[in-house]
Amino acid sequence: MSASVDIDDVTLTYRSASGGVLALKGTSLKVRRGEFAAVVGPSGCGKSSLMKLVTGLVPADSGEIVIFGDKVLGPVKIAGMAFQNPNLLPWRTVIDNVLLPLEIVEPHRRQFRQKKAEFRAAARALLATVGLDGFGERYPWELSGGMQQRASLCRALIHQPALLMLDEPFAALDAFTREELWCVLRDLWQEIRFTVILVTHDLREATFLADNIHVMSARPGRIVMTKNVALPRPRDLDICYEARFTDIVHELRAKIAEVRKT
Repeated sequence: MSASVDIDDVTLTYRSASGGVLALKGTSLKVRRGEFAAVVGPSGCGKSSLMKLVTGLVPADSGEIVIFGDKVLGPVKIAGMAFQNPNLLPWRTVIDNVLLPLEIVEPHRRQFRQKKAEFRAAARALLATVGLDGFGERYPWELSGGMQQRASLCRALIHQPALLMLDEPFAALDAFTREELWCVLRDLWQEIRFTVILVTHDLREATFLADNIHVMSARPGRIVMTKNVALPRPRDLDICYEARFTDIVHELRAKIAEVRKT
């Protein structure tokens, strides 16, 4: 299966008047089409920087990033993104927040007025899929944190992106809500099979969701280990208490503890 994301020997420096910070050095990573990949590592290792590079939000100093055969030269339109903060616009209803990418991203932007009813129907269907049926006309401030994050996932997926980039999307939620949303994301991915790169500090989250987990070194970041998660799918939350699951978590934790010392 061909790689949908190919990061080849990438280096990134953040420059300022007071100097520069080398965030990534010689980083390489391949993610197959339809794969669910996770990136973990110590704080400050460059996980979020990797996400910004892949989506074209910042340019690399050197190296090359190719997504679905095209070199990344600027912001990537075929990617959906969700972050730790849902960042929903408080003056727009939930459904209008979900529809926002269709108002911005071509070719949907040109078609938005003519297909608005069709797009709204698609947004309602997506909201129903994540358990928000009937909440489309509410405002973000009327929703719980978990419900807002569900809406944020819908917004990231409404334009049917080939690639979904997730940067700590569930980190601010309580443990019960977080596990609920693991299952929501699991079901969405199994139904649609888009390519996913999840950046997370939660090793249980990575192990439950991912096909492969990539461990980064301390800054400047690079991939030092790739762990294949050979657990059967679909995965139920009960698997989190099995030895084969916890063994993977312990292996990842040990590797991160090792790289933090180097």
